[in-house]
Amino acid sequence: MSVASLAPLAVALPMLGAALAFVLIRHPRAQRRVSLAILALTLALEVLVLAVVWTSGPVAVHLGGWAPPFGIVMVADQFSSLLLVVSSAVSLSVLVFASGQGAADGEEGGPVSVFHPTYLILVAGVSNAFLAGDLFNLYVGFEILLTASYVLMTLGGTGSRIRAGITYVVVSVVSSMLFLIAIAMVYGATGTVTLADLAVKLGQLDPGTQHVLHVLLLVAFGIKAAVFPLSFWLPDSYPTAPAPVTAVFAGLLTKVGVYAIIRTETLLFPTDHFNAVLLWVALLTMVVGILGALAQTDIKRLLSFTLVSHIGYMIFGVGLSSVAGLAATIFYVIHHITIQTSLFMVTGLVERRGGTSAILRLGGLAKLSPVLAVLYFIPAMNLAGIPPFSGFLGKLGLLQAGVADGSPLAYTLVVGGVVASLLTLLVMARVWNRVFWRSTADAEDPDPVLLATAPDASGGRSMRALRTSRYVDATEGRFSGEDEIPILPRMMVYSTMGLVALGVALSVFAGPLFELSRHAAEGMLARTPYIEAVLGAGAQTGVAP
Repeated sequence: MSVASLAPLAVALPMLGAALAFVLIRHPRAQRRVSLAILALTLALEVLVLAVVWTSGPVAVHLGGWAPPFGIVMVADQFSSLLLVVSSAVSLSVLVFASGQGAADGEEGGPVSVFHPTYLILVAGVSNAFLAGDLFNLYVGFEILLTASYVLMTLGGTGSRIRAGITYVVVSVVSSMLFLIAIAMVYGATGTVTLADLAVKLGQLDPGTQHVLHVLLLVAFGIKAAVFPLSFWLPDSYPTAPAPVTAVFAGLLTKVGVYAIIRTETLLFPTDHFNAVLLWVALLTMVVGILGALAQTDIKRLLSFTLVSHIGYMIFGVGLSSVAGLAATIFYVIHHITIQTSLFMVTGLVERRGGTSAILRLGGLAKLSPVLAVLYFIPAMNLAGIPPFSGFLGKLGLLQAGVADGSPLAYTLVVGGVVASLLTLLVMARVWNRVFWRSTADAEDPDPVLLATAPDASGGRSMRALRTSRYVDATEGRFSGEDEIPILPRMMVYSTMGLVALGVALSVFAGPLFELSRHAAEGMLARTPYIEAVLGAGAQTGVAP
């Protein structure tokens, strides 16, 4: 039995871990250890699966022994296996971050104790979506992760989180309903929902029916991926959640929607009928998202808008329908999962150290916490596309693919991509200058937590800080005495360091990673390896006209 046939364990292990974590709900320390061990084991398994798939090609696992296309099938190819590894590595880093935060805050029970089982269910849903070999199982994966995300987003039960959660739930339900309607129509038209079988049968339908099904799927997945104009919900939802939740949401949830769009465009509808639409959507997503970021005064909301903007880069590569464009998209997805998550983790540290994520209330953090300044600067420049980071290399690959396409619309996207990248640099530099570089005294409305630790001109704590420290101690619980500086928990700092280091590693090993992305892109555009892995050798690969 091949190791790749154990791929469904990427879903089963987190589910079992969630059950065990729930049993240990009254034992927070044991709960944290079990959750971390389960995710580490899952990551190790996925690395083995990627190694096997890289050499042997796609592997299909037919659950229950049912022959395709009647049973549930899970498929691990180079693309899905690569995303499994990256998503689990990021999820593990965020879980370490959250465990450090929970241990430092002394969260021993109550509603927050459901975080670990819910978090593992979220990971299981993401893995199920990446491995799904049929549309309905993909829908199940979406619902698993969305149900878990509802709980995580409203942890703590504050008014702002409940309001944001309601918006998130409504939008998610609408997108899920559209997806379910699309599945019903696809099944009614073809008699199957297995992706490999659909790759054969959809090409036999009349063009009008194909277009209707294609549009329905793109709209449903577009909402989940937060592409313009379907991205209005994201900046109002993500920033209100706890720091670890916001980090994992930003890194993974929208990428599952992007993954579904890529599968739709490469496996189900490998035509250029909607390429122009995708390119226009990509351009608007890039530009509108980054313009929204320019208007923000809160780091979390600012990063949420940059998240939307950089989804546009991924859709840009998909819309080109070329090996170069798709390879650059795969590389950029991996880059963005890592970098965007690390930036939100750094923001969680900033919020803890400075008392807030509001830009107007922060300043002087480079002097107060040089390590935190470095942890922000590296991924910020990476996201902005400064050489030689992976963000620059991914964008360069997309721009080269656009130039190679040669169409006027592709050149327009190239220009739009450059402009969006420069504006991202402006946004990241503004946060650096105001939050880290300027002095605390220059902050418009400094937070009491920041004031309580800000040095005066002689290097000691100011009288203004001493007058506010008692207030901070009573309201925030950040100090045990007037002379004690709030210390960032080591687990939170080390996990953030690890993820920032992973982002740097993507730059160092960009050559092999781009090669892997190119092989994955070639396999997806060829379609035959995927289809034959599911349906068997000799399966017909009809292409939709």
